[in-house]
Amino acid sequence: MDKRTLVLASTSAYRRELLARLKWPFEVVAPSVDESPRVGERPADTALRLSEAKARAVGRSRANALVIGSDQVADCDGVAVSKPVDADDAVRLLAALSGRTIVFHTGVALLDTTTGDAQLACVDVASTFRTLTRAQIDAYLEREQPYDCAGAVKSEALGIALFERIASDDPTALIGLPLIALTGMLRNVGIDVLAP
Repeated sequence: MDKRTLVLASTSAYRRELLARLKWPFEVVAPSVDESPRVGERPADTALRLSEAKARAVGRSRANALVIGSDQVADCDGVAVSKPVDADDAVRLLAALSGRTIVFHTGVALLDTTTGDAQLACVDVASTFRTLTRAQIDAYLEREQPYDCAGAVKSEALGIALFERIASDDPTALIGLPLIALTGMLRNVGIDVLAP
């Protein structure tokens, strides 16, 4: 087995659960990164920049490691959609997204701390919302309380019912860590999670 330590630079339980699907040992370390978007920065660029920043922040203190950073930014017509600050904000966000298509840009970075080289990818998920009534929004928020998710969308749970269509090359990107892209990056550095 590869001697390099695999490290997930994230505090997200969703990303941790996704990475565990690969059945490869890993550690979790919280990155210390300012996640504010830069003035004029496109949402996809924010996702990529923050993915690499998280990996490098954790990688500075890790020798002989492969560090995974990931970030997701929801994009509605070129404008980033934030996480709701409270229940009223979640209602406002979901009402504004009702019947529209947004794109979730999920960035992923794999940093080799031995070489300093990082592989980067951004996987897009075009997500078309159903036309939602206020009663549906209220029922969803009461049952799910998705206040830690961009746009108040917890797609790995009841939030999937908010959509009428989702299009992506990698279904795990919507949850927050594109495993198809990541497994390709790992193969590039000699880790095949399917190797006997």
